[in-house]
Amino acid sequence: MEAWVRAVVEAIHSSRAQAVIYLAGGASQALGWLLSVPGASGSVLEVVVPYSRASMAQLLGKLPLQFTSKQAAEDMALAAFNRALKLSGPGLQVMGVGFTGSLASSRPKHGDHRFYVSTRTQNCLRTSHVTLSKGLRSREEEDKVSSCFVLKAIADACRVSATIQSDVQEPEIPKESVEQFDEDQELQQVIDGQVCMKVYHFADPTEKNFDRKLILPGSFNPLHDGHLRLLEVASSMCDDGFPCFEISAINADKPPLSIAEIKHRVEQFRKAGKNVIISNQPYFYKKAELFPGSAFIIGADTAARLVNPKYYGGDYNRMLEILLECKSTGTTFLVGGREIEGVFKVLEELNIPTELKDMFISIPEEKFRIDISSTELRKKQGL
Repeated sequence: MEAWVRAVVEAIHSSRAQAVIYLAGGASQALGWLLSVPGASGSVLEVVVPYSRASMAQLLGKLPLQFTSKQAAEDMALAAFNRALKLSGPGLQVMGVGFTGSLASSRPKHGDHRFYVSTRTQNCLRTSHVTLSKGLRSREEEDKVSSCFVLKAIADACRVSATIQSDVQEPEIPKESVEQFDEDQELQQVIDGQVCMKVYHFADPTEKNFDRKLILPGSFNPLHDGHLRLLEVASSMCDDGFPCFEISAINADKPPLSIAEIKHRVEQFRKAGKNVIISNQPYFYKKAELFPGSAFIIGADTAARLVNPKYYGGDYNRMLEILLECKSTGTTFLVGGREIEGVFKVLEELNIPTELKDMFISIPEEKFRIDISSTELRKKQGL
């Protein structure tokens, strides 16, 4: 490996950024470079090479109009970014990388030898397009050029300095486009389902490495001391979990939250110095897919609804099937006591199916019981 390549890869691995990479039609050497330098497990979450038409269609949920195109690379980067959001370690910057190329092959090509590389982060979409001089290089040499550009694109997204030696000629200078997103646009993308979540990091940074997320979901209208205390108690019981709150912009039986309302609620967490995630999944079985391996903090009333076949079309087996699927992702529930029909109940008083019992962990009443109602608080505030 050339010294400059190793230096760039080491800088990427030291950046605390994590990537999912989707490549088709070239840039294979970039993978070798990234994976052969120590530290790759901290920065490369997943690599997929969707070479066949069926593989690409499954990856994107559609067939691109043109496989080697700016749109295809950007669609791949967006899909990779959403995947990275689900797989990334708590508190880390994530990116999606999409590459699609049409390089020299065993048969002469009528079209240009070209490639597109796109990176997607929370607030930026950056794409480069290079048309190579035909007949100037072998396939392996074209693959190296495209690999250099993939490496540079990842380094730029990680905000690390990278000077690449790609050996491009005068007519091969890349065409680049950059699209920046402001907070309103980011939130609209979550509401529209284009991006699966937006994470706000308001808590003080920590050097501790967490194995999973510890999530307290809710509407938080308003956020109150009971919520803060509940997350604190749950964190003491689950010290390997990265503590955060979560609000779904999409409601099961109400219109989506407006951007202004989301920002208003997020402001509460900024003032409290607590992390919050804005997602677009109101159902727990979808949250389990979005946050695999996470522990969710819920009240006994929510736990009772989770195991009630009434909310699954009256089908007990369907309820069991869905929750067992959640269990297979490593999902667990920490359950605090809550009033149900005027009576305070804890987990032990609920009828949890035997197959699911080990998913539910009780928060003892002596550790947490604060009878605060968001509804009552809103009434007092005249909201």
